[in-house]
Amino acid sequence: MTARSVDLEVQLGRLKLSNPIMVASGTFGYAREMENIVDVSQLGAVLPKTITAEPRIGNAPWRTVETSGGLLNAIGLDNDGVDVFLEHHLPYLAKIGTSVVVSIAGRTEDDFVQLAEKVGSQEGVSAVELNLSCPNVSGGIDFGTNAESCRSVVAAARSKTGVPILAKLTPNVTKIADIAKGAADGGADAVCLINTVLGIAVDWRKQKPILGNGMGGLSGPAIKPIALRCVHQVAQAVDIPIIGIGGIANIDDVMQFLVTGASAVQIGTANYYDPTVSTRLIEQLPHAVAELGHQAVSQCIGTLRV
Repeated sequence: MTARSVDLEVQLGRLKLSNPIMVASGTFGYAREMENIVDVSQLGAVLPKTITAEPRIGNAPWRTVETSGGLLNAIGLDNDGVDVFLEHHLPYLAKIGTSVVVSIAGRTEDDFVQLAEKVGSQEGVSAVELNLSCPNVSGGIDFGTNAESCRSVVAAARSKTGVPILAKLTPNVTKIADIAKGAADGGADAVCLINTVLGIAVDWRKQKPILGNGMGGLSGPAIKPIALRCVHQVAQAVDIPIIGIGGIANIDDVMQFLVTGASAVQIGTANYYDPTVSTRLIEQLPHAVAELGHQAVSQCIGTLRV
């Protein structure tokens, strides 16, 4: 088996990608910021920064804190709102030469439904990711912590848009497999695991939290074992594809998620300190797949022996 002959295509429900390397929402801007650094057309998919119905100024500073093996953030979904996104960002994104998955967040089920309908009807949108799991804002997190609420919002959004729907879930729950079942029952094409792990950073001299929001979401290598555990548990519970997220920075990380049960991965925190990591992983992926003796990425998925 040679790397040259490896098929990198993956199928995420109704969404087909040229390869399984995606960039996570909130870590890649609106792609325009990266155009002189990364050939974005090589990516399996780009997820621009999460948008909401109305503009949001986000949380008070500090918004980020480096930790041991990770990054703690509490941005608060700072964005200009859906109308500005559709007018100023989507026309550019629609021409970048790869799949565009738009991440949306709402405080209510109606917010999610209206956003999914509005965004999903636009040319150039390949899929919608429901951000049901942001730990830094009130509202949306509730949908990611209750299986029935998750099912309901996914089903409602699915009924109003024809594009594939991905449900991004939080690890800050007792049993993530139950929430994933809710998303699957609601008609999600795939689930994205995981969003950040809730944490806090403290300035002991001031006796105060460092982040302006108090708590924030931990990402980066420190959470990879948690993300792998969640992917493993959900893979045993649902039949829909899984997109792995959490601490992915090299080809070994990618392959670990694939064999554990993920059909694709999203690169997040690594984009901040190694902006070209995503395209380098695409170059390395065929060699890793061939090393396992496979002809396609799809043959590696869920092959973990336990």
